[in-house]
Amino acid sequence: MEMLCTLRSATEAQRAALLQAPERLEDFLDDDEDFGDPKGATFVELDIGEAWHGLQYLLTGTPWEGAAPLDFLVRGGEDVGDIPSDEGTARIFTPAQVKALSTALQKVSEDTLRRRYDPARMQAQDIYPGTWEEPEEDVDPLEELVSYFEELQKFVATVAKRGDALLVHIG
Repeated sequence: MEMLCTLRSATEAQRAALLQAPERLEDFLDDDEDFGDPKGATFVELDIGEAWHGLQYLLTGTPWEGAAPLDFLVRGGEDVGDIPSDEGTARIFTPAQVKALSTALQKVSEDTLRRRYDPARMQAQDIYPGTWEEPEEDVDPLEELVSYFEELQKFVATVAKRGDALLVHIG
């Protein structure tokens, strides 16, 4: 089973609604734009696919740990719950946490990511998807991760500027 990561903005009303009724998480993820917000606020979303664990490693130097807020792909925020249909989980971050994350991401340099990239070590530490030493043909895993990182920086900056919360779903 693939483990894919999607990040989605949520208004404060939507964040509160998700925490009150976690069983409705799937509805929220299924593009129900009116979910928990009487104004029908639109959301922004970023799909980083299988790159989430590689990004976690490049941002923190660890597979499952690291310092907040850069460990946000695998830790932190408030647990919203599990999604039975895809065996996934979701966590949500407050607007203040998103602003701190945006600031932290802007301080990470591409050089830092490139220095931390070590396919053999990533393979040994079982960084998902586990194909670091045997990448697909015509795909440079490092360049793909750097590209996703740049998208992630822009996305989180947009969510922070909107004053929204951030939902991280891996499933």
